Amino acid sequence: MIFPRKKIAPVPAPWWQGNVPAKSSKGSIALIAVLAGAVGGILGVNASGASLFNRVNLVSSTSTIERAPDSVAGTAQRVLPSVVSIQTRSFSGGGTGSGFFIDSDGYILTNNHVISSAAQSGGGIQVMLNDGRKFSAKIIGRDASYDLAVLKIAALGLKALQFGDSDQVAVGDSVIAIGSPLGLSGTVTTGIISAKNRPVTAGDSESESSFINALQTDAAINPGNSGGPLVDSTGAVFGVNSAIASLGSDLQTGSIGLGFAIPINQARKTADQLIKNGVATYPVIGISLDMNYQGEGAQVANSARGILPGSPAEKAGLRAGDVVIALDGQPINSPEELIVAVRSRNVGDLVRVTYVRNGSEKTVSLTLIAAK
Repeated sequence: MIFPRKKIAPVPAPWWQGNVPAKSSKGSIALIAVLAGAVGGILGVNASGASLFNRVNLVSSTSTIERAPDSVAGTAQRVLPSVVSIQTRSFSGGGTGSGFFIDSDGYILTNNHVISSAAQSGGGIQVMLNDGRKFSAKIIGRDASYDLAVLKIAALGLKALQFGDSDQVAVGDSVIAIGSPLGLSGTVTTGIISAKNRPVTAGDSESESSFINALQTDAAINPGNSGGPLVDSTGAVFGVNSAIASLGSDLQTGSIGLGFAIPINQARKTADQLIKNGVATYPVIGISLDMNYQGEGAQVANSARGILPGSPAEKAGLRAGDVVIALDGQPINSPEELIVAVRSRNVGDLVRVTYVRNGSEKTVSLTLIAAK
């Protein structure tokens, strides 16, 4: 079926078109201009006929981004001037790492493994500040046991980081890692404290291995971050970034969310000793451990060298072959755990050692002495 067409009445032209021809582009443009002028005339003239627009001053403004002091950006802005990039040269090659100022006179705290190769071969150490200035650095002291070293540059008026209290850190606290991963200075990453008191072995050689009672973080840490600070939102340093867990050289050697930092309370104590004496001491109980022991606890080496003659351990009655299972009530599950538990204490501290011999458990008290 075909529907008949209806006649549609012509639509009246809008009132504003008047008699202006529809095809006149000039007329259209002029009309728009007139409308704008007409509206402007209506709005811009007061009762006396004076133009109100003549009195209006258009103010131009520049927008600024305000960041809270405890934001990541705000914290990074305060901390970055205190963080340095470290480059080393030795006969075996070069390396990069990080560090940070611990006072305004140019003392820098970093990891021993960052500078150990240069120290052993007499190589050079160069420090680059956040503002691009470069200085040669000398080693004030280094300690492989805690994987820490103190450097110094010839500069004054530098901005040192404030020390926090790593004993007060809680799992879940937000942290910021700053350093030079892969030589990329001034890199900032964020995360949380994932765990505390992790026994970690660090260092770059078997002869200079370190045992760390570490803070664990998921902040991205990569090669080159070593020696850099782990700070909180106030900018206080709580740890020295030192090691990462990886899936193996054939799979992935970068960050997998398992980074470890030396607690700043331990680092500060060691740094003070290195600055004052050039060396640092650490506490011992006077035993050698079987590092291949696979059972629960830490076994005293079953040899004549297991107990140091005249040591606190000998005086307390420990013998070769005893298995230490607790220190001050803290369970010990491996040789590494006992080492870091002892080293986290101070020379002169009185500790309780629980051990097992022939199936019988016994607890003795002894006083820690300085390692010789």
